[in-house]
Amino acid sequence: MSPPVIVVVAAVIEEDGRLLVTRRQRGTHLEGCWEFPGGKREPGETNEQALGREIVEELGAGVVDPREVFVSSHVYPDRSVELHFFRCALGGPPRPQLGQELRWVRPADLLEIPFPPADAEFIQRFLLS
Repeated sequence: MSPPVIVVVAAVIEEDGRLLVTRRQRGTHLEGCWEFPGGKREPGETNEQALGREIVEELGAGVVDPREVFVSSHVYPDRSVELHFFRCALGGPPRPQLGQELRWVRPADLLEIPFPPADAEFIQRFLLS
């Protein structure tokens, strides 16, 4: 039996040539890895609605002009993830709402910090191509 598919949305936010990434918290799937902010789509939501909700919950700011730029999927031992990446801007300064670590990094620096496999595919194919 194949694992359940979880639809996840992620915000690719760039300012002054740097990208916003956050660290997954202790006790979560893939804890300690860095990721583009976002999260799981809830039943009845569109991907864009999920992105807006997740960014408010995580960063206390709305999203502006979200545009889907890449979709990847990855099968982990216990789940399958379909990950939708959106380029967007923030409607205000990011303020970590969950106590998560936040960094602005240059695209080349993305290769130096650990990301989940589904994010790594996006980094290789889209950002560094």
